[in-house]
Formats: sequence, structure tokens, C-alpha cells
Amino acid sequence: MKLNCVIVDDSSIQRMIITKLVNNHPNLHLVGDFSNAIEAKSCMSIHSVDLIFLDIEMPVISGFDFLDGLKTKPQIIFITSKAEYALKAFDYDATDYLQKPIALDRFSTSVKRAIDLHLLKQDTKEEEGEHIFIKSNLKKLKIYTSRIKWIEAFGDYVRVVTEDDSNLVLSTMKSFENDLPSKKFVRVHKSYIINIDKVERFNSKFAEIGATKIPLSRNKKDDLIKALSFA
Repeated sequence: MKLNCVIVDDSSIQRMIITKLVNNHPNLHLVGDFSNAIEAKSCMSIHSVDLIFLDIEMPVISGFDFLDGLKTKPQIIFITSKAEYALKAFDYDATDYLQKPIALDRFSTSVKRAIDLHLLKQDTKEEEGEHIFIKSNLKKLKIYTSRIKWIEAFGDYVRVVTEDDSNLVLSTMKSFENDLPSKKFVRVHKSYIINIDKVERFNSKFAEIGATKIPLSRNKKDDLIKALSFA
């Protein structure tokens, strides 16, 4: 596995030093090195970048201003000759903060930290799996279907209850049901769709998810039993 990275530093000598370190590292792939933030941002609009080695003090646009202008931020390893920016750097969720001149072992430690964090994020994505987007309170929210507990009819809306919170969505139950993976979600009542992975127990009248009892329609119990047998 290699992380795609860019170097942004107005010093040609420093870029040359960091480029050599990057090219000699087996887990890094250099997409480009740039003397200013404008060129780097242009490159990042075309290429996928996982990691930026970023100087802070640069003419016209500083390293911090550059990050403020990015909609999606890769991992950042700040590289600077001054220690005074360290606290502010970590306000930007920096992966690390390296002071010049850069020692090889310190560089390697920093890159390992970036790789470990990248792998952790990848594992999290795989665990979360499939997702849908819902519109609630004029905002578009990404919801992982594995975290949905149930969906409940709520007038002209549906209420989507997850492990984290709940959101009202302007939708019919039928329309919302069509957006869900059919192997994991079952309509058990005219007003309820449940995630079968969240069902802890059930009887002829209710399916229990945590402390909540979801009513079962008489003709939907068989659908739930069938779905659970294939889960």
C-alpha cells in the first residue's frame, strides 16, 4: 500500500530534501512538489491525494490559509523551521509536526503514523459498509445502513432512528423502503421498517430493539421470521 502525497514548500532546497525522503520510502508515492499553494490545489483537483507535506510560512498563501480553502482535507504533516506554530497546527487535525532540519528516523515515524491512521479509516469504512443519503433540516446527511435501527412513519415524514440519533425525512414509507437493502430491512407494520440485525427478540405481537417494542402486523410476522432465517 502506498499513500499518494504532495509537497508544498516555497524553498526549492527543502522540496528537494523532502522529495528524496519521500521517494526512498516504500509506502509513499509522490504526486508532485510545489512552491506555492495555488499550484498544489490545482493538482489536487485532478489527482487523489492522501497526505500533504506542508510548509507553513509561504508567500501570498500560508499553509494554514491553504488548508482553509480545501473542501476535503487529506492528512497533513506540517514541516517548518519554527516550533511556535505547533499548537495551531494541531487545531487543523495535523497527523504530525516536523521541524527542519528533518531527521530520517523522525520522518519515518511520522509517515508510519500517517499509514496507521489511513488503515484505521479504511477499516472503519469497511465496517460501516453500505450507506444512503437523507435530507433532513435542509441538510444532506450520510447514513450508514448498518447503524439504522428502525424507520417509523411520522405524518408526511419518516423518522430514521440510528444508533447515534434520529432524523425526520420528508418521504413515504414505501419510497424510503425502496432505498434500503432488502436483505437487511423488513416492513413489519404499516408504520415500521426494522433492521433485522438489531432485533434482540420477538413474539407474535412485538419485535424488541433495545428497550423499544416495535409492533408486528399479523400478516408481517412470517416475513420477519423468513428474513431472520436468512440473516
